Amino acid sequence: MNGLAGETSPYLLQHANNPVDWQPWGEAALARARAEDKPILLSIGYAACHWCHVMAHESFENPATAAVMNELYVNIKVDREERPDIDAIYMSAVQAMTGQGGWPMTMFLTPEGVPYHGGTYFPPTDRHGMPSFVRVLRSVADAYRTRRGDVLDTAARVRELYAGAQQAAASMGELTPAQLDTAARGIVARYDARNGGFEGAPKFPQTMALDFLLRHWRRSGASQELTVVRESFIKMARGGIYDQAGGGFHRYSVDERWLVPHFEKMLYDNALLSRLGVHLWQVTRDAEIARVTRETFDWALREMAAPAGGFYSSLDADSEGHEGKFYVWSAAEFDELLGPNAAVMRELWGVSAGGNFEGKNILNVPRAPSDVAAKRGISLDALEALAAAARTKLYDAREARIHPGLDDKILAAWNGLMVRSLAEAARVFGDARWRNEAIHHGEFLFREMVREDRVMRVHKDGVTKGAAFLEDYAAVALAALSLYELTFDEHWLTRARAIAASMVRWFWDDAIGGFFDSAHDAEVLIARPREITDNAVPAGNSLASELLLRLGNLTGSEDDRRRGTWVLETLGEPLARYPTAFGHALGAAELAVHGATEVALLGVAGAEDFEALVRETASRYLPSLVLASGAGSGAELRERVPLLHDRETIDGHATAYVCRGYVCALPVIEPALLGEQLERAASGLGQ
Repeated sequence: MNGLAGETSPYLLQHANNPVDWQPWGEAALARARAEDKPILLSIGYAACHWCHVMAHESFENPATAAVMNELYVNIKVDREERPDIDAIYMSAVQAMTGQGGWPMTMFLTPEGVPYHGGTYFPPTDRHGMPSFVRVLRSVADAYRTRRGDVLDTAARVRELYAGAQQAAASMGELTPAQLDTAARGIVARYDARNGGFEGAPKFPQTMALDFLLRHWRRSGASQELTVVRESFIKMARGGIYDQAGGGFHRYSVDERWLVPHFEKMLYDNALLSRLGVHLWQVTRDAEIARVTRETFDWALREMAAPAGGFYSSLDADSEGHEGKFYVWSAAEFDELLGPNAAVMRELWGVSAGGNFEGKNILNVPRAPSDVAAKRGISLDALEALAAAARTKLYDAREARIHPGLDDKILAAWNGLMVRSLAEAARVFGDARWRNEAIHHGEFLFREMVREDRVMRVHKDGVTKGAAFLEDYAAVALAALSLYELTFDEHWLTRARAIAASMVRWFWDDAIGGFFDSAHDAEVLIARPREITDNAVPAGNSLASELLLRLGNLTGSEDDRRRGTWVLETLGEPLARYPTAFGHALGAAELAVHGATEVALLGVAGAEDFEALVRETASRYLPSLVLASGAGSGAELRERVPLLHDRETIDGHATAYVCRGYVCALPVIEPALLGEQLERAASGLGQ
């Protein structure tokens, strides 16, 4: 066992038996490099990463390669999911050096931690113009020994790269509707009309860009924008990127048709995609969208939820040493399981004797189900009933297989995203089970991962550890806000405000006029990370901006509104020019530019007239909704929430107020009239 044996990260433990003398990131390893005057080999990855496994099998488990690593370097392993700060710092360097990034990330550092060479995957032998890993190891170490001046020059240039993140932010001017319109056009221009999503391969869902486009459509009414979102979601849901038998989305597709996925399943992808599904269903009432959204939540609650609370991080792409083996089917196995219904299910799910992936079949829906039903002479409902029964049989049979590895650490930010999505779904679909689950997992976050208004990053095996980052604080607080809108229990609002205040205290920096990703008292690294683009998950800055804008509208805090708007104004030009890199930030910008749709509901919680207004509000797609209720709340909450000031019921009936900037339309007691007001407000037509 090497220095990783005492770690809790599943990724680090995967390497604890390597012959490489791996050390965890920390002062002990850095001090050793300085004392021995050795460069550092820093390897960053995560448990579900397929190519991380490949490089581990080829190189890190090879005693000869390990001997070279141990002789020439101090070797450090980092789980990027536990330490996104370290990952962000060195990812920016490898992208600058090579023009691309990814995992495994392989960085070569001076003993002071400054990178001077880097890459991602290196093969064990010279291959396709790529040098072997051992060749790279020897060459880079030799440069450190014999050309120290060149190495230090490179390191100095990298330090200049980091200096930009420390510069003061400057406003690019007030955000305008025209900037949002430009961003929407830019997203639509990249649409792949044939396959859905956006051009190129590999193909990622780009969920945040789609969510912004749906928000923009709500105000613009541009039918093409809705088409892009709906068709992209449907094409993904019918592709191999979606697990047709078990629910949930894989991380991305290696082809442009969504057929062959990279088979890992990440919690954050499914949190973002399920929330998009909820919003799309509100707009379309499409049964297929509803089914896929429900199946995604069912998968998360069945396979990713810890019994005591919290959601696990990911499922591996590999099982039994082969990528995707758990998820694919031979035609013979498929036929045997489904018997007389196999023929129609073969047609629906594209199953053939030759297969579509290494002789096996990735289930997908290559033809519209309505076309399959028409060809078979059955109704669409009858086809779906057959498919539902087939899914159950396939899933039960698949459960007997050896499962992919589970990364069972619980991350605050990713859990915040999933709890928020689940809470919104419970409100929109009126699902009591989801409501209970959302509350259960939300309570877990505040019980186990919040310490006196400070958030912790990681929970595993009953132990919570690691300083949290900006994204953790903002995501957890946004989850609490969604739980308030679901339950109207004011303690969720109190929690959201406390975390937001703590976030500002520990992450806002007056000198730069912005948020850093790590807290003021965090470990000092060679740079303090400050990510502004939305990548696989929303950037901490865009989450923080949305949180402050929503809280500002709800509580009347001008300071929150000003700070949240300022963050977006410093990104004004990039938002419009590079919209797919700022999907979540653009959603927050919609709120900043056009303002919230404010709804106050008064009455007796649980009473039929009050619940009818709740259902009417939940049925509408209101992307900038700020929702408050006086049902059962005390005078203190009414005082803290301007929407509730001086609001009264009409003749004792449950009453709704639809407002903008706290200026309200006439109060209504009838759900139909409330619906009309909500439609006008959400589409920007005024009261």
